Amino acid sequence: MNIQTEQNSDIDVKNKLDIIVAKNVDVFYGSKQALENITIDIPENQVTSLIGPSGCGKSTFLRCINRMNDLVPICRVSGDIRISGQDIYAQEVDVVSLRANVGMVFQKPNPFPKSIFENVAYGPKIHGLTSDKSEMKDLVEWSLQKAGLWNEVKDRLTENATSLSGGQQQRLCIARAIAVKPRVILMDEPCSALDPIATAVIEELIDELKANFSIVIVTHSMQQAARVSQKTAFFHMGNLVESGQTKNIFTSPKDERTQNYITGRIG
Repeated sequence: MNIQTEQNSDIDVKNKLDIIVAKNVDVFYGSKQALENITIDIPENQVTSLIGPSGCGKSTFLRCINRMNDLVPICRVSGDIRISGQDIYAQEVDVVSLRANVGMVFQKPNPFPKSIFENVAYGPKIHGLTSDKSEMKDLVEWSLQKAGLWNEVKDRLTENATSLSGGQQQRLCIARAIAVKPRVILMDEPCSALDPIATAVIEELIDELKANFSIVIVTHSMQQAARVSQKTAFFHMGNLVESGQTKNIFTSPKDERTQNYITGRIG
């Protein structure tokens, strides 16, 4: 498999501060263990890709970072996950505030059945981030600009968001996520439902967003991981096999299982 990593080759992950630090994380669904002893540091203002076969625990770990697993009654999470030094599973943590600070973009675009403007304004409105209509208008424009969508929708803000194409809907969902100014954006296979042209637009957007946000992306595409991320973590059967600079993971992995996955022997 020919995977290009040139655009990431001049970036040294070690020079970045870690915004997320996870240690000894175990996840159980009832009696079944989904993740075992996951320890990983995720750098600030970079893109970290989680790769591995289907069912290996990538999305489960992603959802630990904003406590979405709390919504699953049989799920139990143990270990330590900190964002900027704060234990996100501490009793005093406000989960609503946590999820505002850790935005989420899902596999399939899921705009609200409201106008384009209302989709982006929803989060800032419920969190009280703006003081008047003018400030809200500016924030919506900023978010759509950051999501690379403003020029396409600036004359259509009152239209229903479901009238947008799939790629535009996904960028709208990214605008909605960043409107509350999170520190971290989680993306769970954000391009899997998109065509190649829309995927290229989203990947370019991800590269631009890392200047302002720390991004963790689950992807089934190793080529995509190589294109967009500076750090890559390989999961297999609920274990974190290894993580490191993307170029190293793809060109000189330390574990035979990683080598077997990237060469297509397992998957």
